[in-house]
Amino acid sequence: MPNSFEPASEIQDYLVFGEYGEVNPSINDSSTYTFLNPATMEELFDHEIEGCFLYSRHWNPSNKYLAQALAAMEQTASAQVTASGMSAIACAILQNCQMGDEILASRTIYGGTYALLKNFLPRFGITTRFVNLRNLAEVEAAITPQTKLLYSESISNPLLDVANLPELSKLSQAHGLKLMIDNTFSPLMLTPARHGADIVAHSLTKFINGTSDCVAGAVCGPKNLIAELSNVNHGASMLLGPVLDSFRSASILKNLHSLHIRIQKHSANALLLAQTLEAQGVRVHYPGLPSHIDHELLKSLMNPGYGFGGMLVIDAGDTATGNRLMELMQAEKVGYLAVSLGYFKTLFSAPGSSTSSEIPADERQAMGLSDGLVRISVGLDHNMTRSIERIQNCLKQVGLL
Repeated sequence: MPNSFEPASEIQDYLVFGEYGEVNPSINDSSTYTFLNPATMEELFDHEIEGCFLYSRHWNPSNKYLAQALAAMEQTASAQVTASGMSAIACAILQNCQMGDEILASRTIYGGTYALLKNFLPRFGITTRFVNLRNLAEVEAAITPQTKLLYSESISNPLLDVANLPELSKLSQAHGLKLMIDNTFSPLMLTPARHGADIVAHSLTKFINGTSDCVAGAVCGPKNLIAELSNVNHGASMLLGPVLDSFRSASILKNLHSLHIRIQKHSANALLLAQTLEAQGVRVHYPGLPSHIDHELLKSLMNPGYGFGGMLVIDAGDTATGNRLMELMQAEKVGYLAVSLGYFKTLFSAPGSSTSSEIPADERQAMGLSDGLVRISVGLDHNMTRSIERIQNCLKQVGLL
Protein backbone atom coordinates (compact mmCIF):
# COMPACT_ATOMS: atom_id res chain seq x y z
CA MET A 1 0.00 0.00 0.00
CA PRO A 2 1.25 3.55 -0.72
CA ASN A 3 2.32 5.30 2.44
CA SER A 4 0.37 8.32 3.73
CA PHE A 5 3.35 10.65 4.07
CA GLU A 6 2.81 14.02 2.37
CA PRO A 7 6.17 15.69 1.71
CA ALA A 8 4.55 18.84 0.31
CA SER A 9 3.03 19.42 3.75
CA GLU A 10 6.51 19.26 5.24
CA ILE A 11 7.61 22.04 2.91
CA GLN A 12 4.51 24.12 3.64
CA ASP A 13 5.11 23.70 7.39
CA TYR A 14 8.64 25.02 6.97
CA LEU A 15 8.33 28.70 7.95
CA VAL A 16 11.08 31.32 7.84
CA PHE A 17 10.77 35.09 7.81
CA GLY A 18 13.00 37.93 6.69
CA GLU A 19 14.63 40.08 9.35
CA TYR A 20 11.84 42.65 8.97
CA GLY A 21 9.06 40.07 8.87
CA GLU A 22 8.99 39.53 5.12
CA VAL A 23 7.12 36.41 4.06
CA ASN A 24 10.01 35.70 1.67
CA PRO A 25 13.31 35.44 3.56
CA SER A 26 15.81 38.21 2.99
CA ILE A 27 18.42 37.50 0.33
CA ASN A 28 21.76 37.60 2.06
CA ASP A 29 24.09 39.38 -0.36
CA SER A 30 27.34 39.00 1.53
CA SER A 31 30.42 36.83 1.20
CA THR A 32 31.69 37.40 4.74
CA TYR A 33 30.22 38.13 8.17
CA THR A 34 31.29 40.26 11.10
CA PHE A 35 31.74 39.11 14.71
CA LEU A 36 31.40 40.91 18.01
CA ASN A 37 34.37 39.04 19.47
CA PRO A 38 37.26 36.91 18.15
CA ALA A 39 36.36 33.94 20.37
CA THR A 40 33.14 33.29 18.45
CA MET A 41 35.00 33.37 15.14
CA GLU A 42 37.53 30.89 16.48
CA GLU A 43 34.77 28.61 17.72
CA LEU A 44 32.98 28.70 14.39
CA PHE A 45 36.10 27.44 12.63
CA ASP A 46 35.83 24.33 14.80
CA HIS A 47 32.12 23.61 14.50
CA GLU A 48 28.85 25.08 13.28
CA ILE A 49 27.01 27.48 15.57
CA GLU A 50 23.27 27.77 14.87
CA GLY A 51 22.41 31.18 13.44
CA CYS A 52 26.05 32.22 13.14
CA PHE A 53 27.84 32.60 9.79
CA LEU A 54 31.49 32.92 8.86
CA TYR A 55 32.00 32.94 5.11
CA SER A 56 29.63 32.07 2.28
CA ARG A 57 31.78 29.20 0.98
CA HIS A 58 30.96 27.62 4.33
CA TRP A 59 27.32 28.69 4.79
CA ASN A 60 25.13 31.74 4.30
CA PRO A 61 21.55 32.36 5.46
CA SER A 62 19.98 32.09 1.99
CA ASN A 63 21.57 28.72 1.33
CA LYS A 64 20.69 27.55 4.82
CA TYR A 65 17.00 28.40 4.32
CA LEU A 66 16.82 26.37 1.11
CA ALA A 67 18.78 23.47 2.61
CA GLN A 68 16.46 23.27 5.61
CA ALA A 69 13.39 23.22 3.36
CA LEU A 70 14.89 20.43 1.23
CA ALA A 71 15.73 18.40 4.33
CA ALA A 72 12.12 18.76 5.45
CA MET A 73 10.91 17.56 2.05
CA GLU A 74 13.28 14.58 1.95
CA GLN A 75 12.80 13.72 5.64
CA THR A 76 16.50 13.85 6.39
CA ALA A 77 18.10 15.49 9.40
CA SER A 78 20.03 17.99 7.32
CA ALA A 79 20.96 19.10 3.80
CA GLN A 80 23.42 21.21 1.88
CA VAL A 81 22.95 23.04 -1.41
CA THR A 82 25.62 23.25 -4.10
CA ALA A 83 26.25 24.93 -7.42
CA SER A 84 25.13 21.90 -9.51
CA GLY A 85 23.72 18.43 -9.23
CA MET A 86 27.05 16.95 -10.33
CA SER A 87 28.90 18.86 -7.61
CA ALA A 88 26.43 17.51 -5.04
CA ILE A 89 27.00 13.93 -6.22
CA ALA A 90 30.78 14.33 -6.45
CA CYS A 91 31.15 15.97 -3.03
CA ALA A 92 28.97 13.37 -1.30
CA ILE A 93 30.93 10.51 -2.87
CA LEU A 94 34.31 12.05 -2.09
CA GLN A 95 33.27 12.64 1.51
CA ASN A 96 32.38 8.97 1.91
CA CYS A 97 35.09 7.29 -0.18
CA GLN A 98 38.86 7.44 -0.31
CA MET A 99 41.73 5.80 -2.19
CA GLY A 100 41.23 2.05 -2.38
CA ASP A 101 37.46 2.17 -1.88
CA GLU A 102 34.95 0.77 -4.33
CA ILE A 103 31.45 1.81 -5.38
CA LEU A 104 28.73 -0.46 -6.74
CA ALA A 105 26.51 1.53 -9.09
CA SER A 106 23.46 0.83 -11.17
CA ARG A 107 24.22 0.30 -14.85
CA THR A 108 21.35 2.61 -15.78
CA ILE A 109 22.38 6.07 -14.59
CA TYR A 110 22.84 9.56 -16.01
CA GLY A 111 25.78 9.85 -18.41
CA GLY A 112 27.54 12.56 -16.40
CA THR A 113 27.44 10.42 -13.27
CA TYR A 114 28.69 7.44 -15.25
CA ALA A 115 31.65 9.50 -16.50
CA LEU A 116 32.43 10.68 -12.96
CA LEU A 117 32.43 7.12 -11.64
CA LYS A 118 34.06 5.40 -14.61
CA ASN A 119 36.57 7.95 -15.87
CA PHE A 120 37.31 10.56 -13.21
CA LEU A 121 37.28 8.99 -9.76
CA PRO A 122 39.72 6.17 -10.65
CA ARG A 123 42.39 8.89 -10.94
CA PHE A 124 42.04 9.17 -7.16
CA GLY A 125 41.99 5.45 -6.47
CA ILE A 126 38.18 5.13 -6.20
CA THR A 127 36.80 2.48 -8.53
CA THR A 128 33.27 1.56 -9.56
CA ARG A 129 31.64 -1.62 -10.74
CA PHE A 130 28.34 -1.31 -12.59
CA VAL A 131 25.73 -3.95 -11.80
CA ASN A 132 22.13 -4.80 -12.58
CA LEU A 133 20.39 -3.59 -9.42
CA ARG A 134 17.28 -5.60 -10.28
CA ASN A 135 19.34 -8.73 -9.64
CA LEU A 136 19.95 -8.51 -5.90
CA ALA A 137 21.93 -11.73 -5.89
CA GLU A 138 24.29 -10.25 -8.49
CA VAL A 139 24.66 -7.09 -6.40
CA GLU A 140 25.44 -9.03 -3.23
CA ALA A 141 27.94 -11.25 -5.03
CA ALA A 142 29.76 -8.12 -6.26
CA ILE A 143 30.31 -6.72 -2.75
CA THR A 144 33.90 -6.91 -1.53
CA PRO A 145 35.68 -5.68 1.62
CA GLN A 146 36.60 -2.55 -0.37
CA THR A 147 32.97 -1.69 -1.22
CA LYS A 148 31.81 1.40 0.64
CA LEU A 149 28.87 2.79 -1.32
CA LEU A 150 25.87 1.50 -3.26
CA TYR A 151 24.70 4.11 -5.79
CA SER A 152 21.49 4.32 -7.79
CA GLU A 153 18.84 6.67 -9.12
CA SER A 154 15.35 6.30 -7.70
CA ILE A 155 13.97 6.46 -11.25
CA SER A 156 16.80 6.07 -13.72
CA ASN A 157 17.85 8.47 -16.43
CA PRO A 158 16.85 7.80 -19.16
CA LEU A 159 15.38 4.27 -19.03
CA LEU A 160 13.00 4.98 -16.11
CA ASP A 161 13.95 1.87 -14.16
CA VAL A 162 12.70 2.04 -10.56
CA ALA A 163 15.11 1.16 -7.76
CA ASN A 164 13.88 -1.35 -5.19
CA LEU A 165 14.84 0.96 -2.34
CA PRO A 166 13.80 -1.24 0.63
CA GLU A 167 15.70 -4.27 -0.68
CA LEU A 168 18.78 -2.22 -1.59
CA SER A 169 18.68 -0.69 1.89
CA LYS A 170 18.55 -4.13 3.52
CA LEU A 171 21.49 -5.24 1.43
CA SER A 172 23.46 -2.10 2.28
CA GLN A 173 22.81 -2.42 5.99
CA ALA A 174 23.72 -6.11 6.01
CA HIS A 175 27.15 -5.32 4.55
CA GLY A 176 27.82 -1.98 6.26
CA LEU A 177 27.49 0.10 3.10
CA LYS A 178 25.98 3.53 2.52
CA LEU A 179 23.05 3.69 0.10
CA MET A 180 23.12 6.86 -2.01
CA ILE A 181 20.15 7.73 -4.22
CA ASP A 182 19.78 10.42 -6.87
CA ASN A 183 16.12 11.51 -6.61
CA THR A 184 16.18 14.13 -9.39
CA PHE A 185 13.43 12.48 -11.48
CA SER A 186 11.00 12.01 -8.60
CA PRO A 187 10.91 14.79 -5.99
CA LEU A 188 7.81 14.53 -3.76
CA MET A 189 6.78 11.34 -5.60
CA LEU A 190 9.38 9.30 -3.76
CA THR A 191 11.09 9.88 -0.41
CA PRO A 192 14.14 7.58 -0.53
CA ALA A 193 15.13 8.21 3.10
CA ARG A 194 11.81 6.69 4.21
CA HIS A 195 12.80 3.51 2.40
CA GLY A 196 16.30 3.30 3.86
CA ALA A 197 18.50 5.58 1.73
CA ASP A 198 21.37 7.13 3.69
CA ILE A 199 22.15 9.95 1.25
CA VAL A 200 19.81 11.63 -1.23
CA ALA A 201 21.12 13.85 -4.03
CA HIS A 202 19.26 16.22 -6.33
CA SER A 203 19.87 18.31 -9.37
CA LEU A 204 17.77 21.28 -8.28
CA THR A 205 18.12 22.52 -11.85
CA LYS A 206 15.32 20.21 -12.95
CA PHE A 207 11.84 19.73 -11.42
CA ILE A 208 12.55 21.38 -8.07
CA ASN A 209 13.41 24.75 -9.59
CA GLY A 210 11.27 24.15 -12.66
CA THR A 211 12.11 27.23 -14.73
CA SER A 212 15.38 26.24 -16.47
CA ASP A 213 17.07 29.45 -15.40
CA CYS A 214 19.80 28.17 -13.08
CA VAL A 215 22.03 25.23 -12.23
CA ALA A 216 22.05 23.94 -8.64
CA GLY A 217 22.24 20.76 -6.57
CA ALA A 218 21.69 19.40 -3.09
CA VAL A 219 22.81 16.64 -0.74
CA CYS A 220 20.30 15.52 1.89
CA GLY A 221 21.35 13.23 4.71
CA PRO A 222 22.31 12.88 8.37
CA LYS A 223 23.67 15.84 10.30
CA ASN A 224 27.13 14.34 10.64
CA LEU A 225 27.50 13.99 6.86
CA ILE A 226 26.44 17.59 6.18
CA ALA A 227 28.73 18.82 8.95
CA GLU A 228 31.60 16.85 7.43
CA LEU A 229 30.90 18.25 3.96
CA SER A 230 31.28 21.81 5.28
CA ASN A 231 34.21 21.13 7.61
CA VAL A 232 36.94 23.74 7.07
CA ASN A 233 39.74 21.16 7.28
CA HIS A 234 38.47 18.16 5.29
CA GLY A 235 34.99 18.93 3.95
CA ALA A 236 34.58 18.16 0.24
CA SER A 237 32.11 20.95 -0.48
CA MET A 238 34.00 23.43 1.71
CA LEU A 239 37.36 22.77 0.07
CA LEU A 240 36.17 22.21 -3.50
CA GLY A 241 33.95 25.26 -3.22
CA PRO A 242 30.77 24.61 -5.30
CA VAL A 243 28.90 27.54 -3.72
CA LEU A 244 25.35 28.29 -4.82
CA ASP A 245 24.65 32.00 -5.30
CA SER A 246 22.34 33.52 -2.67
CA PHE A 247 19.98 35.01 -5.24
CA ARG A 248 19.54 31.59 -6.86
CA SER A 249 18.90 29.97 -3.49
CA ALA A 250 16.15 32.47 -2.80
CA SER A 251 14.61 31.90 -6.23
CA ILE A 252 14.66 28.11 -5.90
CA LEU A 253 13.13 28.31 -2.42
CA LYS A 254 10.18 30.28 -3.79
CA ASN A 255 9.72 27.79 -6.63
CA LEU A 256 9.92 24.88 -4.21
CA HIS A 257 6.59 25.88 -2.66
CA SER A 258 4.73 25.27 -5.93
CA LEU A 259 6.49 21.97 -6.63
CA HIS A 260 3.55 19.81 -5.53
CA ILE A 261 1.21 21.48 -8.02
CA ARG A 262 3.74 21.24 -10.84
CA ILE A 263 4.58 17.57 -10.21
CA GLN A 264 0.89 16.69 -10.22
CA LYS A 265 0.42 18.40 -13.59
CA HIS A 266 3.61 16.98 -15.12
CA SER A 267 2.46 13.51 -14.05
CA ALA A 268 -1.12 13.87 -15.27
CA ASN A 269 0.02 15.09 -18.70
CA ALA A 270 2.67 12.37 -19.03
CA LEU A 271 0.24 9.62 -18.07
CA LEU A 272 -2.34 10.78 -20.61
CA LEU A 273 0.30 10.93 -23.34
CA ALA A 274 1.73 7.50 -22.44
CA GLN A 275 -1.68 5.83 -22.31
CA THR A 276 -2.77 7.34 -25.62
CA LEU A 277 0.39 6.41 -27.50
CA GLU A 278 0.64 2.89 -26.08
CA ALA A 279 -2.98 2.22 -27.07
CA GLN A 280 -2.04 3.15 -30.64
CA GLY A 281 0.92 0.79 -30.73
CA VAL A 282 3.78 3.20 -30.07
CA ARG A 283 6.60 1.74 -27.97
CA VAL A 284 6.48 3.81 -24.79
CA HIS A 285 8.44 3.47 -21.55
CA TYR A 286 6.56 5.05 -18.64
CA PRO A 287 6.35 3.66 -15.08
CA GLY A 288 2.73 4.74 -14.81
CA LEU A 289 1.72 2.13 -17.39
CA PRO A 290 0.83 -1.36 -16.10
CA SER A 291 3.02 -2.74 -18.90
CA HIS A 292 6.13 -1.18 -17.34
CA ILE A 293 8.23 -3.79 -15.55
CA ASP A 294 8.48 -1.65 -12.40
CA HIS A 295 4.90 -0.35 -12.31
CA GLU A 296 3.83 -2.32 -9.24
CA LEU A 297 7.10 -1.61 -7.44
CA LEU A 298 6.69 2.14 -7.94
CA LYS A 299 3.08 1.96 -6.73
CA SER A 300 4.30 0.32 -3.52
CA LEU A 301 6.92 3.01 -2.89
CA MET A 302 5.41 6.27 -4.11
CA ASN A 303 3.80 8.97 -2.02
CA PRO A 304 0.11 9.23 -3.02
CA GLY A 305 -1.21 12.20 -4.93
CA TYR A 306 1.75 13.07 -7.17
CA GLY A 307 1.37 10.57 -9.99
CA PHE A 308 4.12 8.64 -11.77
CA GLY A 309 6.26 11.55 -12.90
CA GLY A 310 6.72 13.74 -15.93
CA MET A 311 9.32 11.68 -17.80
CA LEU A 312 8.64 9.18 -20.57
CA VAL A 313 10.58 7.60 -23.41
CA ILE A 314 9.47 6.78 -26.96
CA ASP A 315 11.41 4.16 -28.89
CA ALA A 316 11.66 5.50 -32.44
CA GLY A 317 13.69 2.48 -33.57
CA ASP A 318 16.77 4.21 -34.98
CA THR A 319 18.71 7.45 -34.79
CA ALA A 320 17.44 8.99 -38.02
CA THR A 321 13.79 8.43 -37.14
CA GLY A 322 14.28 9.75 -33.61
CA ASN A 323 16.04 12.87 -34.86
CA ARG A 324 13.38 13.56 -37.48
CA LEU A 325 10.64 13.07 -34.88
CA MET A 326 12.22 15.64 -32.56
CA GLU A 327 12.69 18.15 -35.37
CA LEU A 328 9.02 17.81 -36.28
CA MET A 329 7.84 18.11 -32.68
CA GLN A 330 9.74 21.37 -32.30
CA ALA A 331 8.35 22.67 -35.60
CA GLU A 332 4.83 21.65 -34.50
CA LYS A 333 5.29 23.65 -31.26
CA VAL A 334 5.11 20.58 -29.00
CA GLY A 335 8.14 21.94 -27.13
CA TYR A 336 11.88 22.34 -27.46
CA LEU A 337 14.63 20.05 -28.69
CA ALA A 338 16.85 20.57 -25.66
CA VAL A 339 18.54 18.64 -22.88
CA SER A 340 17.48 18.91 -19.23
CA LEU A 341 14.02 18.37 -17.83
CA GLY A 342 11.39 19.62 -15.42
CA TYR A 343 10.70 22.83 -17.39
CA PHE A 344 7.17 24.16 -17.83
CA LYS A 345 7.53 23.57 -21.59
CA THR A 346 7.98 20.05 -22.94
CA LEU A 347 11.63 19.19 -23.66
CA PHE A 348 12.91 16.26 -25.71
CA SER A 349 16.30 14.83 -26.64
CA ALA A 350 17.95 11.60 -27.81
CA PRO A 351 19.90 10.44 -24.74
CA GLY A 352 22.13 8.10 -26.74
CA SER A 353 23.71 11.08 -28.48
CA SER A 354 23.35 13.63 -25.69
CA THR A 355 22.84 13.10 -21.96
CA SER A 356 24.04 9.48 -22.06
CA SER A 357 26.70 9.88 -24.74
CA GLU A 358 29.45 9.54 -22.12
CA ILE A 359 28.48 5.87 -21.80
CA PRO A 360 30.25 3.69 -24.40
CA ALA A 361 28.04 2.29 -27.16
CA ASP A 362 28.48 -1.33 -26.09
CA GLU A 363 27.50 -0.47 -22.51
CA ARG A 364 24.46 1.49 -23.72
CA GLN A 365 23.44 -1.55 -25.75
CA ALA A 366 23.89 -3.85 -22.75
CA MET A 367 21.65 -1.68 -20.60
CA GLY A 368 18.98 -1.43 -23.30
CA LEU A 369 19.59 2.20 -24.26
CA SER A 370 19.15 2.19 -28.03
CA ASP A 371 20.05 5.14 -30.23
CA GLY A 372 16.42 5.42 -31.29
CA LEU A 373 15.16 6.40 -27.83
CA VAL A 374 13.61 9.85 -27.46
CA ARG A 375 13.38 11.11 -23.87
CA ILE A 376 10.48 13.48 -23.25
CA SER A 377 10.09 15.74 -20.23
CA VAL A 378 6.37 16.46 -20.44
CA GLY A 379 5.51 20.06 -19.65
CA LEU A 380 2.66 21.82 -17.89
CA ASP A 381 0.51 22.08 -21.02
CA HIS A 382 -2.98 23.33 -20.18
CA ASN A 383 -4.48 21.66 -23.26
CA MET A 384 -2.72 18.28 -23.31
CA THR A 385 -5.20 16.87 -25.81
CA ARG A 386 -4.01 19.42 -28.37
CA SER A 387 -0.37 18.62 -27.58
CA ILE A 388 -1.03 14.90 -28.06
CA GLU A 389 -2.65 15.56 -31.43
CA ARG A 390 0.48 17.45 -32.50
CA ILE A 391 2.72 14.59 -31.33
CA GLN A 392 0.53 12.07 -33.17
CA ASN A 393 0.85 14.11 -36.35
CA CYS A 394 4.64 14.02 -36.00
CA LEU A 395 4.62 10.27 -35.33
CA LYS A 396 2.54 9.71 -38.47
CA GLN A 397 5.03 11.68 -40.55
CA VAL A 398 7.92 9.45 -39.46
CA GLY A 399 5.93 6.25 -39.86
CA LEU A 400 5.50 5.38 -36.19
CA LEU A 401 1.71 5.71 -36.33
